[in-house]
Amino acid sequence: MIYLKTDEEIELLRENNILVSKTLAEVGRHIRPGVTTKELDRIAEEFIRAHGAVPAFLGYEGYPASLCISVNEQVVHGIPSSKCVLKEGDIVSVDCGTFMKGFVGDSAYTFAVGEVAEEVRQLMEVTKEALYKGTAQAKAGNRVGDISAAVQAYAESFGYGVVRELEGHGLGRKMHEDPGVPNYGARGRGPLLKEGMVICIEPMINMGTKAVVFEQDGWTVRTRDRKPAAHYEFAVAVRKSGPDVLTDYSIIEEALKN
Repeated sequence: MIYLKTDEEIELLRENNILVSKTLAEVGRHIRPGVTTKELDRIAEEFIRAHGAVPAFLGYEGYPASLCISVNEQVVHGIPSSKCVLKEGDIVSVDCGTFMKGFVGDSAYTFAVGEVAEEVRQLMEVTKEALYKGTAQAKAGNRVGDISAAVQAYAESFGYGVVRELEGHGLGRKMHEDPGVPNYGARGRGPLLKEGMVICIEPMINMGTKAVVFEQDGWTVRTRDRKPAAHYEFAVAVRKSGPDVLTDYSIIEEALKN
């Protein structure tokens, strides 16, 4: 069932997603060679709790951490570890969730560790632009397939693989609500987008094949060919006038300049 949100509920969702953006910015300040993903997770949990929320991921269906941190060929759901030490040239997808005032925030950003190869930088830029192109379709009267097709067409125009097994989702009082928001599909298909829907749009794009492998830890998803993957995620409220993006990447990108 798809739940439409009131303006007041959307503002509570915005508050959560701004906190997620601030948390990602705080984590981004600490991303550098020699840092463990476990340390980044500790920083995020402390930051979230200090701002009056709790980590939405921690304990969710048994997940053992506050962040999903996926490095290089890991697409999503990488578990932070003291054994995972970042090195120059890595890319790191950080997916973060908060729970505060009865609602959930959920967004992700892919960070570079120092200088990365030009082809990897392009993958990051294309994936982010695919997110923007998908988000532009999130307006009342369109369909989910319009978002999906926009993401797929842009990513595939660069020869990249678009992951099929994972998708975006509705967001509200629960982390995952209807509708599902795939990153591939046909325009004019899928659920109708209505004023008050809140969805997460999250391209997961692979440099090589679209095929993925689910690791034995029960969470981590990686590319089958072990080429890098990038992942970005917005929380978006659907409006008649167009998309109302609840996530704020400017907070993250300003932090990365310092």
